[in-house]
Amino acid sequence: MEFSSRARLRHARLAGDRREQYPHSLQFYLEPPMESISLVEFESFAVDRLKLLKVIENLGVSHVRGTDIYKAKLEVELRRLKFPYRALAEDDYEARRKDHISHFILRLAYCQSEDLRRWFLQQEMDLFRYRFNELTESLMQKFLEHVNLSFEAIGEDVKNELANELSTSTPGFTLAKVKEQMFYKVGLADAVDLFRARKVFIKDGFAYVPFKEIDVIVLNNYRTKLSKALALTARSLPSIQSDERLQPLLNHLSHSYVGPDYSVQKNTGKISLEQIDALSVKSFPLCMRQLHRALRDSHHLRHGGRMQYGLFLKGIGLTLEQALEFWKKEFIRGKVDADKFDKGYAYSIRHSYGKEGKRTDYTPYSCMKIIMSNPPSQGDYHGCPFRHSDPELLKQKLQSYKISPSGITQVLELVKGMHYQLACQKFFELTHDVDDIGFSLNHPNQYFTESQKLLNGGRELKKEFNNSGNFQQKSNSQESMNSSSTPTSSNAKADTELEGLEAYFTED
Repeated sequence: MEFSSRARLRHARLAGDRREQYPHSLQFYLEPPMESISLVEFESFAVDRLKLLKVIENLGVSHVRGTDIYKAKLEVELRRLKFPYRALAEDDYEARRKDHISHFILRLAYCQSEDLRRWFLQQEMDLFRYRFNELTESLMQKFLEHVNLSFEAIGEDVKNELANELSTSTPGFTLAKVKEQMFYKVGLADAVDLFRARKVFIKDGFAYVPFKEIDVIVLNNYRTKLSKALALTARSLPSIQSDERLQPLLNHLSHSYVGPDYSVQKNTGKISLEQIDALSVKSFPLCMRQLHRALRDSHHLRHGGRMQYGLFLKGIGLTLEQALEFWKKEFIRGKVDADKFDKGYAYSIRHSYGKEGKRTDYTPYSCMKIIMSNPPSQGDYHGCPFRHSDPELLKQKLQSYKISPSGITQVLELVKGMHYQLACQKFFELTHDVDDIGFSLNHPNQYFTESQKLLNGGRELKKEFNNSGNFQQKSNSQESMNSSSTPTSSNAKADTELEGLEAYFTED
């Protein structure tokens, strides 16, 4: 039962006023959507919400939550991705529907591990907090009634009787403000956080909560419900994993990168092999800088490192001929002779450039793929240093790169909070002496591109970029995507096919 937009509207009208389905722009997502949708819409909705949650993660670290700039930037993103952003808007059924369906799709994708659940819960909480605080007092009251959180408002006589205690126990409340503000009598179990922070008056097992603090209770309630729902969803995974249509999509989403494709560039051949050492110091992200140094020191990389670094070099512009020369020169300085290289390793390099096997033009790894898959073991140098390195070793590495003590502290705090891409973003700012890079870092090749753009003043990039700042891309067998497009099924297929490439790199 798949509806076109017009047919769906007609179906909604036949069923009654469609606003009744979503009476509020905000919800606790207690009931899953029951309609059927196409796989195209399924993926489109999910990727748009994923983009939104990524923005929320970046804004939460770059700006103080609740500030004007935080709210303004988040509203722009909600508008752009067509999610509900104005609670008073009456004709936003499509936005509310998208909000409802996309939440449940990502809930399926992000229930699969503890790390994924924790990340999803945090971003959804921040989104809910912003949207709840944007409601007017009357709409907040209606929402509370809608989700059965109708707390008892104390009467004027009780408020007058407790005025001094309420003023003393509630930070920022004078007697005059107490008389103006509505207070709620809430069970202590629902107001534990406010009690711990000494923000409410307690009497006879009840907390007297001012209306402006009610969001803490609502958020705690939402967190409890969503956390439980994620655990229950995880238990249902075996039945979902048997669906050959959904499981690849869900796996793709949980490791998804939603930025430009770096498989084919217009700057191919513009970088010489002699430049790589200097570029590795100036413009390589830490993960690739680490791989380059290990390759120069030991003249060898194990298969995980060769895959990660080789595709990155391809993405910054090395031709197939340059790549063959680069790897051969380095390997024969170690324990691999020229004949062994030509018979064993050269084929895998040609394969990664789409010249052997399935002729797939493989895409450089995104940050999410590096962080979430194939963790390094003893003797490996691939992976994300911010995710996979011991904090003390990471600190020593940053010190060797002359990062300031305060900068190192900032990076390590982000790592501690599991914001690995934001830690890399902070590393970019510290090594390029900028306060705010003005973009979200999601890909090692994006790091390189933005570094070169900054260091060269954008001069060379005019030849390599289109007006929107994204790479121009040639047509190829693997359909690429720009920064505002969604990953197509061919992208998911390419991820699957990439696993086949590993077989050609398994020789150490």
